[in-house]
Amino acid sequence: MHIRPLSIAGAFEVTPRQFRDRRGTFAEGFRVDRLAEAIGHELRVRQTNISVSTAGALRGIHYSDVPPSQAKYVTATSGVFIDFVVDVRVGSPTYGQWDSVRLDPVDRRAVYVAEGIGHALACVEDGVAVYLCSQVFNPVGERGLNPLDPGIGLALPEGFVPVVSDKDAAAPTLEAAADQGLLPTLEACMAYTAGLAGD
Repeated sequence: MHIRPLSIAGAFEVTPRQFRDRRGTFAEGFRVDRLAEAIGHELRVRQTNISVSTAGALRGIHYSDVPPSQAKYVTATSGVFIDFVVDVRVGSPTYGQWDSVRLDPVDRRAVYVAEGIGHALACVEDGVAVYLCSQVFNPVGERGLNPLDPGIGLALPEGFVPVVSDKDAAAPTLEAAADQGLLPTLEACMAYTAGLAGD
């Protein structure tokens, strides 16, 4: 597989090699050793999530308190999604910026999102996304930003009509979350991931 760093430090695009024959296709969807080479430690999967979405569904922008936060490895088993990673870490040189990757069952890409980075998923065609998570869901530490925050300006596909949950629609903007002290710092995120490398 090929692992490419995204423009947000701590986020990676993973593209597997696919082997096709008359029976169909085989690919390695996740390799703990190969990912560890890129991120500096092994991803210990403690929970998997399955997200079934209809076209227009926009989930996120989600992140969680550091420590421990929750790293994610996301791929699509059907449909088409645009996966957005958003740098919400105060003090980061790319703070407030985002990058994106198309997830579909053709290229079978995945996205790795480190602890403390914001994540959103836009469903372009009805489908299923699977998340491997480093921590179990912790409602107390879960945070969100409004995915339609013009200050972030996610570039949704042309013609995309977003369907957002009430919770996400009520989430603060990046600026408001910063003013309220709700965002992780780059320093805290780096210290946490450095500790994972030492485990």
